[in-house]
Order: sequence, then structure tokens, then C-alpha cells
Amino acid sequence: MTAFEDLSLLRAFVCIVECGSISAGARRLKVSQPTLSRQLRALEEHSGVALLRRDTHAMCVTPTGQRLLTDARNLLAHADEADLRLREDQMELSGHLRLFATIDWGQWTVTPMVSSFLQLHPKVTVELALTNRPLHMLREGCDIGILPGKIADESVVARPAGAIVLHLAAAPSLVKKYPLAKKPDDLKSWPWVSISGFQFWSSKEVTLFSRRDTEQTLRISPILISEGLTSIREAALTGLGLAVLPDWLIAEDLRARRLVRVLPQWKAKDVPLHVVYAGQRLLPARVSAFIDFSVAYMTKELARYT
Repeated sequence: MTAFEDLSLLRAFVCIVECGSISAGARRLKVSQPTLSRQLRALEEHSGVALLRRDTHAMCVTPTGQRLLTDARNLLAHADEADLRLREDQMELSGHLRLFATIDWGQWTVTPMVSSFLQLHPKVTVELALTNRPLHMLREGCDIGILPGKIADESVVARPAGAIVLHLAAAPSLVKKYPLAKKPDDLKSWPWVSISGFQFWSSKEVTLFSRRDTEQTLRISPILISEGLTSIREAALTGLGLAVLPDWLIAEDLRARRLVRVLPQWKAKDVPLHVVYAGQRLLPARVSAFIDFSVAYMTKELARYT
């Protein structure tokens, strides 16, 4: 038998260290002090080395004990998580979810996605916040975020959920006012409308890639900058300016020729979409289930446009 085959021995060791003494550990575990002492001795015998050094004044963890303490905590956390998942898998999902998403993607895709999830799990309720300034939403108590663009916060887990394809688009009325554009430089004199917010794409420059992997960056001075993609789309539809817009938002406009692609042989860089959540080890079943559901849902949704 090895030191890792009996989790009760590892749990006893961790409890003794965290409580500072065998007597305090016995009170926490609600066992007798002699029982806890026997468990510690058994663990040391299996380990073949002393894990704690004790005298009449103090108790200290040996270097080997310190290494075992780290491994034991990780192993016990995994065991507790597995046990919770096992029990939760046998229960109907319930409870409240707090979600956030960017405004336009949240209205167009996340809202029907959440509606589908709630119909599958009628004992779950959801609060959905729509914001294009999501920097501290997880710290403020949200469980999950749906975010396109860069994820700068290293404290969160970010699961990929597809990529958003961007197009240069304009109203036919605007295109008719200018000579046929054959290369990015031809667009320098065109008016632009653009999204604000660094995590999506820049409002001050546009980087385009050709089918031959040529790259070119245009500096632009938009006549309109808005936080909302739908707002930018509406401005483009009036003929106000040229815009970088996502395929999911303008697919129907392109089919109906209300908008047309400009320089179709060039494209902006795709924007990754992520489902983000706090980097904690143990997640409630409703949170884990929604993460898996949303990744699958949005990956399928975005694949419709590729």
C-alpha cells in the first residue's frame, strides 16, 4: 500500500497541518485524538519517512511532508470535485446563473442561446448583462462571460467558441461615389465609421490581409465611432461610410444588396470568440453545463457563415 491509496490518511494529515495540532485536527474531523494519531503514524509508515516533527512546544512540517502536503491538497481537491460532479450528475440542474456578453452579440445570439438552455433546464434562472466594457464583470459576481476579441485577464479561463469573420462593407450608394477600389490604398479617401473598444478591433486603423498573405494597415479617421455594432451597421446602410462588420450581422444585408463587400479579395483578421469564467477548480453543475452548451452552440452558429 502506498501513501496515496487511502484518502482518509491524506485528509487527516492535511487537517493536522492546517489546524496546527493533532488535538485541533481531531476536533475539526470529529474523531478522537488517538484515532488521528494512528492515522498520522500509518501515513508516515506508508511514506517511509517522518512528515511532521513534534515536541512539547511546537509542530513543524518536514521538507518531505511539505511536498506531500501540496500533492495531498491537489489530490483531495480533485476527489472532492469528482464526488460533487457525480452527485450533481444525478440531479436536475437548478439555481441562478449570472452571465454577461457584449451588446450586439448578446442580443443577436446569446439571448436565443440562453433561451434554449433555459427551456432544457426549467429549474435554472439567468440574469444576462449586456456591456461592451466587461473588464471587471467576473470580479463583480458574474459566473460566465461571452466575449469576442482579446482576453487580457490572465486570471480567467477562456474556452474558444469559434471565430467571427469580418468584412469591409458599404452601401451601394457610397460605393458609386468613388472610383473602383482595387487595393487598400484606394480607400484612404473614403469616409469610415468604426466600433470603439480595443478588445474588438481598432477604431484608428484597419489591417487587411490578401489571399496571397500580403498584409497592409490603413490609418483611418472615422467620422463616426460607436460602441454598438448595430449602430455602425445602421450608419453604413445610410451610406455614411465604409465599415468593418462581422458576417453574422450583415449576412442578410449582403444577400439583399443593401450592403456590398468592398475589396472582397482582402479581409480583416478574424476575431476569436471565447466563453470565460473564473479560474477556480470547482464549478457548480449549472455553470459547467452552460459552458459546454454555449461553446457547442456558438461554434455551430459561427460555422454557418464560413
